[in-house]
Amino acid sequence: MHIIKEGPRLRLREGTAADIDYVAAVDGAPENAAFVTQDTREIREKNVASPDTKYLIVERRDTGEAVGAFLVAGLTNPDGEIEWRRIVITAKGKGYGREGMELLMAWSFDDLGFHRGWLDCKDYNERALHLYESLGLKREALLRETLRVGDHYENLVILAILDREYRARQKEKNLS
Repeated sequence: MHIIKEGPRLRLREGTAADIDYVAAVDGAPENAAFVTQDTREIREKNVASPDTKYLIVERRDTGEAVGAFLVAGLTNPDGEIEWRRIVITAKGKGYGREGMELLMAWSFDDLGFHRGWLDCKDYNERALHLYESLGLKREALLRETLRVGDHYENLVILAILDREYRARQKEKNLS
């Protein structure tokens, strides 16, 4: 088990092929399915095998219980840009989303040295949008009717944060 980053209550560990069924269950859970695209097993296997993507399993430090899964992409991007492609927490309302994102951002900027981190979010996912903006991500674009879901189209909001913005927030956080 390869631990990527640890926080007060959570840790991120590298996902493996053995985690594919867990990731599928998390993505497909009724409380999450409307907010994330549903990948096939083949796509998930390619994500595990690719040097450009990585699943991160979010676990409680005290019990090792998995409480979410992230998918990151762009790990080999020469422009220093990482995409936080999938952010899913199963145990809602406990602050795990915030702590998990803080760990993900610290790993991306402090450990890996990326210049820009970004993600997309469905425009009606108010809970997630609030979290991302509270962590310093800025809305950069609205992709109108870009996802076909059944018989209608949905919008995506693009949010991002630069390394200098992340570091300024960390400095401010440490001073208070």
